[in-house]
Amino acid sequence: MQTTEALKRTIKSAGDLLSVVKTMKALAAVSIRQYQKAVESLADYNRTVEMGLQILLRSQPDLTLLSRPQPVRRLGVIVFGSDQGLCGQLNEQIATHALAEMDALKVPRSERTILAAGMRVTDYIEDAGQRVEETLTTPGSTSGITPMVQEIIMILEGWRFEKHIDHFVLYYNKYLSGASYRPITVPLLPVDPAWLRDIAKKKWPSRSLPVFTLDPDVLLSTLVREYLFVSLYRAFAESLASENASRLASMQNAEKNIEERLQELHVHYHRQRQMTITEELLDIVAGFEALQEQARLKARSAHAERRVSS
Repeated sequence: MQTTEALKRTIKSAGDLLSVVKTMKALAAVSIRQYQKAVESLADYNRTVEMGLQILLRSQPDLTLLSRPQPVRRLGVIVFGSDQGLCGQLNEQIATHALAEMDALKVPRSERTILAAGMRVTDYIEDAGQRVEETLTTPGSTSGITPMVQEIIMILEGWRFEKHIDHFVLYYNKYLSGASYRPITVPLLPVDPAWLRDIAKKKWPSRSLPVFTLDPDVLLSTLVREYLFVSLYRAFAESLASENASRLASMQNAEKNIEERLQELHVHYHRQRQMTITEELLDIVAGFEALQEQARLKARSAHAERRVSS
């Protein structure tokens, strides 16, 4: 059984840990909102890209983008996870989802080229026997997303020409609400023809369609690059929001457990303190009684001596 001093030290340590957990919980909640705003800010940007594609598709209805998709021969994959821990099963879930989806495409593992954002998700994928070609660190704030997206686009362009990869897919956790999220799959390239046809059919907001002077191929290349930027930026922001949502849930559970443990420790401390006080009182009473008994014995002895002497 711990002494009262040992219990006091344990209570102090648990209290300090609770303060850290509450701080991390607050930071996770703030970060979720930060990344939510980043996703919301993409709406107008994405609409502008879609309008550009709409103009191009109406002017050039025979674009190769609208051709029938070809079978997947070589697959490029981008998986978004985390570098930091304390985020539950986020990395395990997205790694399991990505591997299952890749297997469903029936592309041999040797024909898969994978880029992972986050060291922890890389570990899960490689532990499953799938090699990861590139691993990037995840940004710590929204300001770091754009440089990372630009770097990924350069890597993907290199893979297209050097490795002749014909299909690219994104796997990331999409933030839902509160502390919940779910893993999703987003085909990146080639661009989904059904999505393009839907864009082309949309009603233009004014009477006349704008005229472009750029070469159609140059305009198409620019718009596809912007589409890649929007898709990758959204994936990063959603993944980071999901990471913090998972961390928020972990911190909420930790906070609950620590508070319950603190309550138990306080009960043990007060019980132990009461037992200590009771033992001290009993020692005092026993000592007092011993002194009284000793005084009585001395008194009897003195009385006996006086009788003998008389």
